[in-house]
Parts: sequence; structure tokens; C-alpha cells
Amino acid sequence: MSAFECGTPPLKTTLFSALVDDAGLFPPTSLHMDEAVARHQRDLEAGSPVLTHRFLCPTSRLDGLRRQAQQPRLIGLIVDTETLPDFSDLPVDFVESREVRPVPENVRLFVEVHPRKIVHVPHGVGLKVRCGGMTADAFPSVAELAEFITYCAEHDQPFKATAGLHHAVRHFDPSLGVDRHGFLNLVLAVCAAVEKRDPMRVLASTDVGELVRQAHDVPDETAQTARRLLVSYGSCSTAAPVDDLKTLGLDA
Repeated sequence: MSAFECGTPPLKTTLFSALVDDAGLFPPTSLHMDEAVARHQRDLEAGSPVLTHRFLCPTSRLDGLRRQAQQPRLIGLIVDTETLPDFSDLPVDFVESREVRPVPENVRLFVEVHPRKIVHVPHGVGLKVRCGGMTADAFPSVAELAEFITYCAEHDQPFKATAGLHHAVRHFDPSLGVDRHGFLNLVLAVCAAVEKRDPMRVLASTDVGELVRQAHDVPDETAQTARRLLVSYGSCSTAAPVDDLKTLGLDA
């Protein structure tokens, strides 16, 4: 019997609530706008607590989003244009950019950084870290990601993650020849850093049973602090993380 078939009760903490942003427009899924919005609406109706129900959209595709008959109730803007276009007519919750730039007071800003080159940002601004990409060299090492997480925990610095986190547990991707980080590993690594432990071991782990046991053992206070730091992560698949957590018995 596997570790996640042993009758362990579902996890009753904030660890995985509102964890996953909808990045269906982005690779490798790369849905057309109408397909992405339709899937987003189906997710809203299904109402999984694992999803933030926040739709991520590049600034270059805002006009296409505006043409949709149905609009997301929350939008995260990914800046891929030289200037930040006006979005006052849209329910934008946050902006992700490669540089610090002015945004409305009610909109959060996250600045993308490399794990090895963490930059100081003004109070109230979050960081964004890439955990992978379309090539092997886009994946930060365990040591690099651990250093980034430790920095955020020590400086009470909220952050978002994106790219590469396709499944819950770290695993080898033969198509790229690289180990992919798991989102369960990431969440537990933030918990470790909150408790002033080295997050490297849990980031590197592929032991499903041990990771599930650790998740169930996280104290509520640690879980709450960890999720205040790890705001969410973007996933081009909204089904895979929900399905993974159900399979592991960790669904909220």
C-alpha cells in the first residue's frame, strides 16, 4: 500500500488553499484566449479551494481579454510590454514585472529576480522567482532555490513562484534531462525556512511518503506564516495540481 492510500485524513491547514494561479495562456499549454477563459470559467464553477481563481494575462494580450464575453473576477498582469498599459477597467489584483514600477495603491507589485541575484525592493513589493522553463538551464538548482527561500523567510519577504512546477513532487523530466521542482517540495521548503531549518533537504526529496507525512505534521502557525510568504504560484495546468493533491490525500 502506498503512503497516500493508507487512510490518512485530508490536510486541514492553510498549506494549499488558494495556491495556484491560472497561467493557461503561457507555455507549455499556451491556450488560445477563448480556450483559456472558457477553462477558467469552468474552474470557477468547480470551485476548488486549491485554485486562486486568478487569471494571469500578459499586458500584450489585454485587448484580446477585453473582447471576451466573460471576464475573470481576478487578474494578474504579467508585464511583457515596454510600458504598463491602463488597466483601470479590469479587476487586476497584482502586477508581475522585471523592474520596480508604479502601480495603483490597491494593486500588488511583484518583481522578478534570479535566485542568485536577489534585489532589494521597496516595502510592500513582493518578489517573483522562476522554478523552471522550456530549457534545462532555466531550472534553478536546489541550492539556489533554497537560498532564495531562506532570504525571503529571514526578511519577511512575500514572493510568488512560476514556471516548471507541474506536479507536487520533484521528478526527472526526460524530455529536458532535468529534475523538475515539485510544488509540494516548495511549500514544505518555505515551512522549513519559517522554522529556521535548511530547506535544501526537502526541496531535493523525491520520497512521496515522507513529504506527505511532513505536510500533515506542519503546525498551523507555521503553515499560516509560510503561506503569507509564498503567495501563490502560476501553473499552465489547473487540473494537475488539484489532482496531485487529491491523489496524495492532501486536498484542502
